[in-house]
Amino acid sequence: MRNYFIIIAIALMSVSCGSPSSKQSDEKSSKSALSLADENSAAFYQKLLSLCGKSFAGQEVYMKEGRESWAHLPFKMFVTRCDNQEIHIPFHVGENKSRTWMFIVEDGRLRFRHDHRHEDGTPEDLTLYGGYANDKGTPFRQEFPADDYTVNVHPRSEGSVWVVELADDMSSFNYQLHHHGELLFHGKFDLTKEISED
Repeated sequence: MRNYFIIIAIALMSVSCGSPSSKQSDEKSSKSALSLADENSAAFYQKLLSLCGKSFAGQEVYMKEGRESWAHLPFKMFVTRCDNQEIHIPFHVGENKSRTWMFIVEDGRLRFRHDHRHEDGTPEDLTLYGGYANDKGTPFRQEFPADDYTVNVHPRSEGSVWVVELADDMSSFNYQLHHHGELLFHGKFDLTKEISED
């Protein structure tokens, strides 16, 4: 009988205390939890995470007259770094591999930046521009008005808004640039067909 009570006592202690490994797992999970204050931004970010490790082809849908058209060039996007802090999406235009879109969780907000680099990996003069998601977003669409950093390094970007939109059925990824309400560029990627990473 005594042995029976000892076994029960040990079992109760194990349940109440939990194992060190489970505690560490819980702490790690808590620390890595997505910390976006806006529910729509968080839902949008989760949808981007679902594309992790995949690559897709795209094309120019619209370019404002007078700007250099990329209609003759193939687009490719590669969803590479994926965690609860950042998502990186290198975006290739033809042979130009200088661009990477970055979605960053920063101080509870979703930030969108453009990382431009030379072939040797050094930053271009104009890089890391973008902005924070505004309050007009949905789980499928987010708007990023140019932030102070962007306007400081590129004054002509004042009034610019980058829009990233996913189709409701996750069949496409759309990237748009607007300036003072006017659409300047729209690129679209087909998410229904994965491509190789070369």
